[in-house]
Amino acid sequence: MKYSKVYIENYAYHDPEVFLTSDELEKRLSPVYNRLKLPFGRLELQTSIKTRGMWPVGTKPSSIATGAAIKALEKSTIDHSDIDLLIHSSVCRDYLEPSTASSIHYNLKLKPECMSFDLSNACLGFVNAITVASDMIENGTIKTALIVTGENAGPLIEETITRLNQDMTLTRKTIKKFIANLTIGSAGVAFILCHEDISSSGHLVLGGHSLTDSTASALCTGSGNADSLMMETESEKLLHAGVTLAKQTWIGMQEKLSLKESDFNHLICHQVGSAHRDLMYKELKLDIKKDHKTFDEYGNTGSAALPLTFVKAMESKRIKPGDNIALLGIGSGLHSIMLGVSI
Repeated sequence: MKYSKVYIENYAYHDPEVFLTSDELEKRLSPVYNRLKLPFGRLELQTSIKTRGMWPVGTKPSSIATGAAIKALEKSTIDHSDIDLLIHSSVCRDYLEPSTASSIHYNLKLKPECMSFDLSNACLGFVNAITVASDMIENGTIKTALIVTGENAGPLIEETITRLNQDMTLTRKTIKKFIANLTIGSAGVAFILCHEDISSSGHLVLGGHSLTDSTASALCTGSGNADSLMMETESEKLLHAGVTLAKQTWIGMQEKLSLKESDFNHLICHQVGSAHRDLMYKELKLDIKKDHKTFDEYGNTGSAALPLTFVKAMESKRIKPGDNIALLGIGSGLHSIMLGVSI
């Protein structure tokens, strides 16, 4: 995929009201920690995640995404009545049916002609949505797109705490498949994409490359509903399979865009934790000094992780006009999309 007419016009994030520290989370897990003689402090030590966001009980993903969208629209010269396409890309959703996008469409009072739908692909959903919208803008099907995500870690973390404390059959080995649940965080993010004819931002989406390794599709599986979620992850296997796929995708992206590592001033990868980030940069031979991160404060915010880090990086003033940013997306399944953005 290669684009020349697609711009990120504006963006915003919506913060959770409360942040739970790793120490506080481990204290709530004292029954299982004491039973299995697990060392307190291991969660932050192994992941570098200090806190993760939590929304009030009952908060719907649509309300989180709506909050981010309102902020993005308030900053933009593009009005809500100008939006041609709405894509909701969260792992979390209000219901199995109808689409969460329909609730967001209603909340924002978007025009009837604005197409809307959910696009779900684990932690890669937002980046997938960028490519779908960019294809439509590049081809002239639409002029504008609003991409949103609203991730809520609360139901997963609460269900995990209850299960780990009550399941007397757990061992130090079998508990490992639930540890990734404790790294999940919450956030809302919104991007407004548009055709070059109406852009004022200058943030050009260059394009990129996409690959899939579906042999790893069973390494991370989740189920449940908006109020009660559960996930099991083969973290070590997923880490190495993900890095292998990322290496191939990185090579493909450079070839597609005729760019090399030195052409990128900034790197943003999926925000799983320090182990994932460090191994990926090592294997891909990337300069970690170019990295931007949010996992230490927000945890792994699923589909919101990469776009949230992009927005935070833009706010940090480290990024200057003329810089190139590599968005290194990956999600369980396994799927990887890497995109270049020119500021």
